[in-house]
Amino acid sequence: MALQPILKRFHIWRYKNISQKNFVYVLSIMVGLLAGLAAVTLKNITFTIESILEHGIIFSQNQLYFILPVIGLLLVYLLNKYIFKKKIEIGTPSYIKRAIPSVLYALLRQKGFLHYKYVYYPLIAAPLTVGFGGSVGLLGPSITSGSAISSNLSRLLHIDRKTRTLLIACASAGAMASMFKSPIAAVVFAVEVFSLDLTFASLLPLLIASISSVLTSYFFLGDDLLFDFNVTDKFTINDTLFYIILGIGTGIASLYFTKIYFAIYAFFDRFKTRFLKLVVGGLAIGVMLYAIPPLYGEGLSFTKDLFSGNYLHALGSNPFENYLDNIWVVIALLIGFTIFKVIAMTTTFAAGGVGGIVVPTMVMGSALGNVVAKIINNLGLGFQVSEANFTLVGMAGLIAGVIHAPLTAIFLIAEITGGYILFLPLMITVAISYMITKTYMPYTIYTRELAERGDLLTHDKDQNVLTLMKLDTVIERDFVKLKPEMTLGEMLHKGVAKSQRNLFPVTNSNDEFLGVILLDDIREFMFDRALYDSTNVELYMHNAPDVIVFENDSMQIVMDKFQRTGAWNLPVIKEGKYYGFVSKSKLLTAYRQHLISFTK
Repeated sequence: MALQPILKRFHIWRYKNISQKNFVYVLSIMVGLLAGLAAVTLKNITFTIESILEHGIIFSQNQLYFILPVIGLLLVYLLNKYIFKKKIEIGTPSYIKRAIPSVLYALLRQKGFLHYKYVYYPLIAAPLTVGFGGSVGLLGPSITSGSAISSNLSRLLHIDRKTRTLLIACASAGAMASMFKSPIAAVVFAVEVFSLDLTFASLLPLLIASISSVLTSYFFLGDDLLFDFNVTDKFTINDTLFYIILGIGTGIASLYFTKIYFAIYAFFDRFKTRFLKLVVGGLAIGVMLYAIPPLYGEGLSFTKDLFSGNYLHALGSNPFENYLDNIWVVIALLIGFTIFKVIAMTTTFAAGGVGGIVVPTMVMGSALGNVVAKIINNLGLGFQVSEANFTLVGMAGLIAGVIHAPLTAIFLIAEITGGYILFLPLMITVAISYMITKTYMPYTIYTRELAERGDLLTHDKDQNVLTLMKLDTVIERDFVKLKPEMTLGEMLHKGVAKSQRNLFPVTNSNDEFLGVILLDDIREFMFDRALYDSTNVELYMHNAPDVIVFENDSMQIVMDKFQRTGAWNLPVIKEGKYYGFVSKSKLLTAYRQHLISFTK
């Protein structure tokens, strides 16, 4: 309670002395710093757990791989069950418990408000998942934590919804900038993933947040890049065809990635209890780690080894290590890693783990790029390409395909490796991969479930306005209902005389919708008393041009039905019964009001 008077005085002072624009800039710095701290904290906790367990894994000759994932998932399970479960899931649909989708959902359906528990829950659950071998990344949890910090800060400072959305995007950009030390890619990521309009008003706060987060990362972690790699092999025109092939390969791999992701989730949905999911998933991950040790954790060390050409160290100790002098065995193992990385990642999620998908996507892409280069170099056709460059470009191709963020893919890979010299091959591979996946899968892992529920914002302003509108707000209920057995006289006295409308729904005794009667339908019979008792409503009613199903129809579908039928009013059916009408005039008025609010 003592905080309220202080905040009140602060708000009064702020309104008098700081403009809204400058206040947003200040908040961008704060959000960037806090999101950067969250990302740094997340990385340090995870790496500490990994370093402690690493010696035990080596000492046990990989035997601990069977049990460590189960322990990590069990700890997350206990954390959810006894500490966070009820508090962190309030108001959130069951299908949105993952990092970035939960933020996207909050922006649309919860006015950008995230529960404060999301500030520190990812900082505990994600390190337990990744540190004990879960094959997931840390970017998603760091974005969730930073977004929750931003959301609750905006709640405290009474920030409006539009500015709150911008600050959450700033937090996301800050988390990514801090994690990868890639400020430009972080800004582009926020624009592509959060569907922001790229205007100077939104761009400058994103840049400020990104810069402050990168400085935070430099302060705590030094100036080392995520990948200490310099491009030495330049792009030549003769390599163009091979980068096109890599683009096709990463596009197909992206489709595989997404399909496997949802297939594994569907498989685990068959288990009735979370504990059973944990046991099955944990043991499955343990088996995969024992056979393919590089699947452990995020897998960044695996990618670093591929960059340096040390593929033997990248593959680690495995059942096939006696055959690694044969390059085709190495290629087969790298293909196996590429196939099983997404399986291990999704199994970790489905079993209850917490993490992100961007880093696993990068690691999988690096393996695929390296495989393509090795195949080209060892076919005996006289071709020779840079394995390091293909490893690098493969990462970008898969990121573009999996999360539909081509510009993020190009700038992220270029920034974290200093590989700006490869812009042209990056653009070739990324463009092809993105076109393939966008054609066959219009939505990503982040957005498919949201889109199916009508909970997704896009770069289409018209679509966003329709998504933000709620059907309940445009339904009108003041219509007099008629029964089919009523006579014309009863209809005139009990319906027409008591209604200000020229439209009448006809329902049965169970309130099921049967049809409509317009005043124009009965106008020529209204004064013919001979028909008052000899004809009934059923004779005059007709089918509506279409109906709106409350539970299923999004506002886009509603708008399409009006456009297709040319109707001015359409009935609404809720739970199989008549519920009301939506008029085109009220719908368009509400649309204009939302459009003004959304774009001002």
